[in-house]
Amino acid sequence: MAVKSIQYNQHTINMSYEIMNPDAKVDLIILHGWGSDKNLMKNAFSPYMDSFRHIYIDLPGFGKSTCNLTLKTTDYARIVELLMIHMNASKDIILGHSFGGKVAVLLEPKVLVLVASAGIYVPKSLKVKTKIALFKMLKIFGFAKLRSLFVADDAKTLSEPMYQTFKNVVNEDFSSEFSDFGGKALLCWGESDTATPLSSANKIHKLIKDSELDVYAGDHYFFMKEAKNISKRIESIFLKTLEH
Repeated sequence: MAVKSIQYNQHTINMSYEIMNPDAKVDLIILHGWGSDKNLMKNAFSPYMDSFRHIYIDLPGFGKSTCNLTLKTTDYARIVELLMIHMNASKDIILGHSFGGKVAVLLEPKVLVLVASAGIYVPKSLKVKTKIALFKMLKIFGFAKLRSLFVADDAKTLSEPMYQTFKNVVNEDFSSEFSDFGGKALLCWGESDTATPLSSANKIHKLIKDSELDVYAGDHYFFMKEAKNISKRIESIFLKTLEH
């Protein structure tokens, strides 16, 4: 594991990352989802694709990477880009799970691998809308301390900058970003995913012109069991890009 200090918007962000197969010529950047870290992704994918240089990154505010300012998804992409410059990394293949998928598409790789990616807005249920309305009402009367009873599980333990970041990114609609992507995309989804439902995958598949959609059994973390099959598909698709 290594740490690189990145200067961004007059703040220092310490970025933790790990490189495997350092002598390989093709770069594979792997980005985790919200609330996760690089170790989860490494545990899944490190046994495979040894012809690629694997770069596992803790996104700002997660794992061993720091973050003391409020960010948007575009900021995350720029910070990862600055780290890639430091590592002399190419945008050959970038894999993003969930929130990491939004960061990945902004980086415009040659091959984009979206694993249960976020980015398609899913309307809130009546239950969630009611909780939000109740919290706003209580906040007016000075009961903001009760925030932990109302916020999403993904946000309960966050620092204030990360909580504001969460609010910035949680409901983003990336339809235009997916539509604008001009490279090759592989979409991998769990058929029982409730965090980023299969309907989102179908929409992204339609938005990205050169995309393929693979559906697997499982939920939002289906890739933990299917990493070998996903890895074979990534290798196959990258080889196809070399033929053109």
